[in-house]
Order: sequence, then structure tokens, then C-alpha cells
Amino acid sequence: MKLASLDIGLKRIGVAFCFDGNVVLPQNAIIRRGRKQAANDVSSLLKEWQIEKIIVGLPKGGSSQEEMERRIKHFVSLLDIEGIEVDYIDESFSSFEAKEQMRGVVKQKRDGRVDSIAAKVILERYLGH
Repeated sequence: MKLASLDIGLKRIGVAFCFDGNVVLPQNAIIRRGRKQAANDVSSLLKEWQIEKIIVGLPKGGSSQEEMERRIKHFVSLLDIEGIEVDYIDESFSSFEAKEQMRGVVKQKRDGRVDSIAAKVILERYLGH
């Protein structure tokens, strides 16, 4: 099954793919210039790679949990993903873990690499790695 994970943020959307149930590959992050543009870009990417299931990270705990969960689920509702299954999992500390993995490699996080490594962490957790 072709899987994708999304780390949905307010400025960038991290993306990672897994095609064999084992190796998770981070992709270039999608920069959000607007909700519709970002939703179209994500939808196109998922269709291009014929993704069958999406794993979306949701923040658990923290003062803004409900607000972020609402925003993330609203964004997912904007995606044109008919026929693609969506699962939500706890993304707690995925960005922190991604930053740890990137320590010494990247000085600027605004390019989205950390976001896509966070998506990779989310998908690896889902797969039980």
C-alpha cells in the first residue's frame, strides 16, 4: 500500500512517503501561501504518486490542542482525496525529534526540511519502526 504522512503546520506542510511498508522517504515540504493553494498542491502530489492512505499528525496535549486539531481536520477536508483513506495519529514531539535528527545539518528550518523529517517520524511511528 502506498502511504503518505502529513505534518500540517500554519506555514509549511511536511510530507513523507512509504511505498514498501518499510522505507520512509521525506519529500519537499509544501509552503503555504493560502489554504486553497496548499490543499491543491497536496492533492496533486497525492494523486501524482497514487497514494492510497494518508497518515496525518495531530498534536496531543498543550493549550492549543483543540484549536490545532480543528485547523488540521479542516485542512484535510479541503483536500481532493476521494477514495484515499485518512488516519490520524499523535504527532507529539515529532518536530523536536526531527530537529534532533537534523542537528548540525541544517541551520535554517524555514525551507521545510524539518517539517518533512517530522512527517517521516510520524509515518515511522505509524509503521511501528
